[in-house]
Amino acid sequence: MPKKNTLLPFLVTTGVLVASILISIAVGSVFIPFNTLVDVLKQGLTGGQSVLDPSGVFLKIITDLRIPRTLLLALAGAALAGSGGAYQGLFRNPLADPFLIGVSSGAGLGAVLAIMIPASNTMSGLMSVPAAAFAGALVTVLVVVQLARVGKTVPTTNLILAGVAVNAFASALTSALMIHSTGELRRALVWLMGGAVQTGWKPLLGVLPYMIIGMTGLVMVGHPLNVLQFGEEQAQQLGIRVQRVPWFTILLATLTTAAAVAFVGIIGFVGLVVPHIIRLTWGGDYRRLIPLSMLGGASLLLLTDVVARTVIAPQEIPVGIVTALVGGPFFLWVLHRSKAQNYW
Repeated sequence: MPKKNTLLPFLVTTGVLVASILISIAVGSVFIPFNTLVDVLKQGLTGGQSVLDPSGVFLKIITDLRIPRTLLLALAGAALAGSGGAYQGLFRNPLADPFLIGVSSGAGLGAVLAIMIPASNTMSGLMSVPAAAFAGALVTVLVVVQLARVGKTVPTTNLILAGVAVNAFASALTSALMIHSTGELRRALVWLMGGAVQTGWKPLLGVLPYMIIGMTGLVMVGHPLNVLQFGEEQAQQLGIRVQRVPWFTILLATLTTAAAVAFVGIIGFVGLVVPHIIRLTWGGDYRRLIPLSMLGGASLLLLTDVVARTVIAPQEIPVGIVTALVGGPFFLWVLHRSKAQNYW
């Protein structure tokens, strides 16, 4: 019985993710019926030709456009939600989120600076974009934490105020760069609103190494984050390296956030909404909360992307607008709830 209880959350969230992936691949400017999608994928894997797609158009749309976009968005959603859960556990603050504390804006500034380099469209250039985004995000999170810190604690109000200030500063610098530029940086405006404008397999391959390192590490810090909830002194008595774990967690969460922002854009509230839903549904054990948040974040971003592509079709709105419409009211609810109830 305990094993079933342990596996059930992963089975549910994995099932939702699989359904979200299929919906994301099927829905778009060209709708692909489910039976056609399954047959095309089956025949494509075996090297055959689907009778439901004699011209091969659906296969080309699926393999060249839909699958890379779906996988890229799924990785970004997983990164943002996993990072949000890690930040919340580390700061013991229910409002810690890559977007709210300015990490996403810092990553966006670094990525835009990297895009200014002419070679940013090459494979090596694509690899350098998340590295620059990571540098910008790391500087941002360090500044925000130092501004918000009071002794050994990071109060909620201070964290939000510092995040808003640094967020505004980084966004202003990014906007200034775009206003005085042409070409690629003008197109970055939609990207900064959370539009997954990069298509094909090259961006996915560029972001994959950063995601693998960052998300694997975040899953591994679940146990130390659990122990840190009891305070640094008790955590040290239990063998946790209280000086190293926070910095290790910040580096990993910032790396995954920066990689997501570099290729998908600034998308807010995924790192706030998903960990709270997971915590309220399955509990606050970070050994489960972080990987479950990753699965849930991937599903949420895929489904919101489907809404963004279809709500005013054939036009497409940036997915960041949809997540903001969902996350804004949720943020106010969490802020109200945190005054009366302790999540931790």
